[in-house]
Amino acid sequence: MKTSNLVKSEPPSSAKHHRLPKINLFTMFRLGLFQMGLGILAVLTLGVLNRVMIDELGIPASITGSLLAISLFIAPARVWFGQLSDTKPVLGYHRTGYVWMGSGLFMIILSLAVQITWQLGNLVEGAGGWTWSIPAYSWVALGALVFGLYGLALSMSSTTFFTLLVDISDEDNRGKLIGIIWSMMTVGIAIGGISSKILLKGLDNIDTSLEVLRSSITGLFFFVPLMVFGLAVLATFGIEKKYSRYSSRSILANREDQITLGQSLKLLTASPQTGLFFTFLVIMTISLFLQEAVLEPYGGEVFNMSIPETSLLNSFWGIGMLMSLSATGFFLIPNLGKRKTTQLGCLAVSICFILIIMSGFTENSQLFQGTLLLFGFSAGIATTGALSLMLDLTAAEAAGTFVGAWGLAQAMSRGIAVASGGVILDVGRAIFTTPVLAYGVVFALQSAGMIVAIWFLGKVNFQEFQDNAKDAIAAVMEGDLDG
Repeated sequence: MKTSNLVKSEPPSSAKHHRLPKINLFTMFRLGLFQMGLGILAVLTLGVLNRVMIDELGIPASITGSLLAISLFIAPARVWFGQLSDTKPVLGYHRTGYVWMGSGLFMIILSLAVQITWQLGNLVEGAGGWTWSIPAYSWVALGALVFGLYGLALSMSSTTFFTLLVDISDEDNRGKLIGIIWSMMTVGIAIGGISSKILLKGLDNIDTSLEVLRSSITGLFFFVPLMVFGLAVLATFGIEKKYSRYSSRSILANREDQITLGQSLKLLTASPQTGLFFTFLVIMTISLFLQEAVLEPYGGEVFNMSIPETSLLNSFWGIGMLMSLSATGFFLIPNLGKRKTTQLGCLAVSICFILIIMSGFTENSQLFQGTLLLFGFSAGIATTGALSLMLDLTAAEAAGTFVGAWGLAQAMSRGIAVASGGVILDVGRAIFTTPVLAYGVVFALQSAGMIVAIWFLGKVNFQEFQDNAKDAIAAVMEGDLDG
């Protein structure tokens, strides 16, 4: 059988790559600088730009959310960039060249994106409100193109970076590496919020003129992406040359390269348990990120926070999530189990969204910020538990396929969430005249979605998946190879 021959060819290459040095703790944290940079960029686009577009420039939330979400809808390109980096090296390296090239491109593209934002704002100012016209259609289309290119650049750099992590790690240290990288992204979100507040200190006055606003935001969108590019280079410089096991795993890598997106979908639908978990993951992700495009505007409109203050909101839930990572891995999962830990996190997140609505009625910014800290802690429990469950639903024979598909599902779901959040807010505004109730529609749907996610997770039979996974994969691969 073809698949058995491929498996038999792995041990010699394994023996070869064991002679290569293992990455140490310092190198793991250095690699985490790249992911920390992505966390900072997330604050820049979904924490600062969305607030400016909706509140200061008067661009409809549905247009804002849709434009920002386009970069996430480009997620299928991740599969193509992964396969491209396997076969076509850039600058002499399979991964590092793509990481640097993608980072350099999104640095340039973000500077263009903020200029398009000002043009959209000029249309609103000139017409006294948003109206669709030929210039409006043109600038929105150009904005969609630029954010799509940003998504491609981000997919190029992030996909090849995570593939690099696989290349340089072994089974006995991969879990520790991924844990550190994930934590560093959360640190980046917190740093992004704090640094944005410092760099935008001159905008503390809510009545700041648009001219000062544009100057400050334009400078921010030049300096921060440049810094993130520097972090990407610092994080990966010399790593692939010294630690990569890719060449010694080339036979197995070639096998993975033959698995297309269509075959991946067949593997995912081969087991009903995988389909149930896929549904849970989509609902949980959408429910977790539906507020991304509206959270800062909520702080500005309901709590009268300035732009620097709302940019700091990401830091509260980012710090809360960072606090929960170790607590979940070292205490909750060993004592409650992965499924119950995830369900507990989802339930706590659901309650947090109700508290966010209640804090709006009180207009108490301290209660709002405290709830966001609790939300981050709860979200950390839910996501850490879900990541652990993903390992149980990942068969070793096709690990790359399953992990890639989970990543694709999460990115697409997050894109749907960002775009839908703005649309739902506009619907809420059409129904309610009170801002708290309009925003509350978004948060209430998130709370309900988490309860639905808990129900789907309860239906997943992990033992059944583990019992029949190999048979399902063998059947799909045999059909693909013979057909």
